[in-house]
Amino acid sequence: MHLLKKALFTAMLFFTALSFAYAQKKIFKGRVIDELTRQPVEYAGVNSGISGKTTVTDRSGNFQLALPSDTALLQISYIGYATQTIKVINTNKRIIIVLKRGAIDLKEVVISPNLDNNSFHTLSSLDLNLRPVNSSQDLMRLVPGLFIAQHMGGGKAEQIFVRGFDADHGTDLNVSVDGMPVNMVSHIHGQGYADLHFMIPETIATYDFGKGPYYTDKGNFTTAGYLNYTTKDALDKSMISVEGGQFHTFRVAGLIDLLSSKAKQNGENAYIAGEYNYTDGPFTFAEHYKRFNLFGKYTRQLNTNNKISFIASAFSTTWRASGEIPERAVAAGTTAVDANGKPYIVPEAPNPIGRFGTIDSAQGGKTSRINIIAKLHTDLKNNWLMENEAYYTHYNFLLNVNNSFFANDSINGGEQQQKESRDMVGYNGKITKKSYLDNAVLTSSAGIGTRYDMTYGSERSNVTEQYQFLNDVVLGDIRENNTNVYIDETLQSGNWLFNAGSRLDYFNFNFHDTTKTKVIVSPKINIQYTANDQIQFYLKAGKGFHSNNAITVIGNNNFETLPAAYGADLGLNWKPIPHLYINAALWYLYLQQEFVYSDDGNIVPGGKTEREGIDFSARYQLTKWLFADLNVNLARPRLADSLAGHGYLALAPTFTSTGGLDFKLDNGINGGISYRYMHSRPGNNTNTLTADGYFVTDFKISYTQKKYEIGLTIENLLNRKWNEFEAEQVSQLKGETAPVDQMSFTPGTSFFAKLRVAVFF
Repeated sequence: MHLLKKALFTAMLFFTALSFAYAQKKIFKGRVIDELTRQPVEYAGVNSGISGKTTVTDRSGNFQLALPSDTALLQISYIGYATQTIKVINTNKRIIIVLKRGAIDLKEVVISPNLDNNSFHTLSSLDLNLRPVNSSQDLMRLVPGLFIAQHMGGGKAEQIFVRGFDADHGTDLNVSVDGMPVNMVSHIHGQGYADLHFMIPETIATYDFGKGPYYTDKGNFTTAGYLNYTTKDALDKSMISVEGGQFHTFRVAGLIDLLSSKAKQNGENAYIAGEYNYTDGPFTFAEHYKRFNLFGKYTRQLNTNNKISFIASAFSTTWRASGEIPERAVAAGTTAVDANGKPYIVPEAPNPIGRFGTIDSAQGGKTSRINIIAKLHTDLKNNWLMENEAYYTHYNFLLNVNNSFFANDSINGGEQQQKESRDMVGYNGKITKKSYLDNAVLTSSAGIGTRYDMTYGSERSNVTEQYQFLNDVVLGDIRENNTNVYIDETLQSGNWLFNAGSRLDYFNFNFHDTTKTKVIVSPKINIQYTANDQIQFYLKAGKGFHSNNAITVIGNNNFETLPAAYGADLGLNWKPIPHLYINAALWYLYLQQEFVYSDDGNIVPGGKTEREGIDFSARYQLTKWLFADLNVNLARPRLADSLAGHGYLALAPTFTSTGGLDFKLDNGINGGISYRYMHSRPGNNTNTLTADGYFVTDFKISYTQKKYEIGLTIENLLNRKWNEFEAEQVSQLKGETAPVDQMSFTPGTSFFAKLRVAVFF
């Protein structure tokens, strides 16, 4: 009892002394905003100069510093803005600091212990500032180590490759826009189907990504990592652009500011955006790809403490597809596998076609999506913040695909139709409290979210090339709910940052009036040490889970419902010299069971898997106007416990790299040359087939002035012959007497040039 009293007395003395010491400090509060849009600047660095204290702004642009005197000299910096130094006097009121746009300078990059474990923020900010983008594909390729591919016409969601995963169309990557999920659960074509074509690239303000299952606010699909895009709250100018290029390619896009500058000064913004795309692609069988997009956003600062946002978007797409073609269809003497699994040389194809030819002209599809999002951001005072978001999506999907041709049906062929109609509703809520104690900041967060998907007539059926119905493979309505709660604590003290949290996910799966439920808990821990303003080390560790499809859960074909995923990263952020920034990490990921989704939507049972690798990214400013970037990503994906040289994972990337040079001159000339490299990798789990690697170079140049811009983009500058996508397929062509197991492929675009003219007003 005596010891307990002594301990309590000591604790009281400690906290009294701490409170007294903190009371001697003067609290400086501020908010950093953009000069043109009046919107907050997140992650701006704030340095107090003589005292040496630093911090960064939060999502609302706010910062707080405890300093020993009533006056301070603050230096505020951020990539793409002119550094500003101001003398401030403590009045207990929040200071508004307006940053002006300026030249990009890597000296502005801040390595700070306050960055809340966001190791990739610097990379995303720099790349988005330097790289001109005019498609959702361009935006996805900005993520280091993330590769994408199309293989069934331009209207499908991209195939995603990242961190040793063939992530199908999003099974292992959590994708969202403005906090709204893009991934479709229990999609008829593949779990986690993430179609980003509804996103107009000119509306994107920032993007955020993370590798591994280490984030409490990210659950389903977050095995390899997550990717979130945030749209602009306000425009700095309106714009109309027109593009035209080879293969009958045409695009027109526009962003129109709807309110006056006076409304912006009062915290009110509204704009609309739209685009129309058309292309035939490089294929002999023209794609006739058409896409319409509309987007609108309204934001208003209701008062000092409350800000609302309303977002609405809609898109529709139709296209024809050349599809995947077997290697033997375009060349003689290719290697395949016979019925006994032994290699043999295929004779000349009965009816050889070109690389850009087609075998089944009935392939293609159409899809549409409508999104509505409402947000309320509330400052509850005393360092409490609350965020609320509700969203609704209506979605339709139809795809006709044939990869096997006559292997399964020698009379009618292998044409398959996949379709679904879906409604999705959801809510995300989060409350955050920041506590300042002398040299420490404690950030406490709690969140809750729910999502409910209703599909109507999810169907996978066999049809003829004339779309005549033959029989159902899968047919039924799906109801799926995922509700989550999480808590997260981050303590930043001196050079150390400690983060720990846990997430609970509840799933309710219903298919054919059968219901199953599952609860899974996912703890996370992250530690960061900032040795100085040049180098920072971090350790991330956490548990997540591999996503699952309601059809599989109800069928229970020897699958785990939500198999666990365990991962760890050991990395660093380093600025050895002022104009060089390096991020590198060693990582490991283990999955209790992995699901593989084939092209026709079937789910193939997988075993335990493990991946380990190295990620390396560097950004270097050679001169005031010239920038270099390099990303190298190595991975060793394998079935766990497999013998050396065995247990390969089909199509899983093992070595990828991207890089290039970008220039941005004061006279308005800007652009760059870049490459992307995918190393050859196993085409199947026995490594008896190979998915060929490729090296592709792109070039962009623009002349940008205050009122207009003229640009040229060239994809595949060197006109290399490459395969954008390859996969093992058992197929049988007309004239063949038996099915053949061989790689089928979709060719990558040949030399492709397009011009762009934009007008700003």
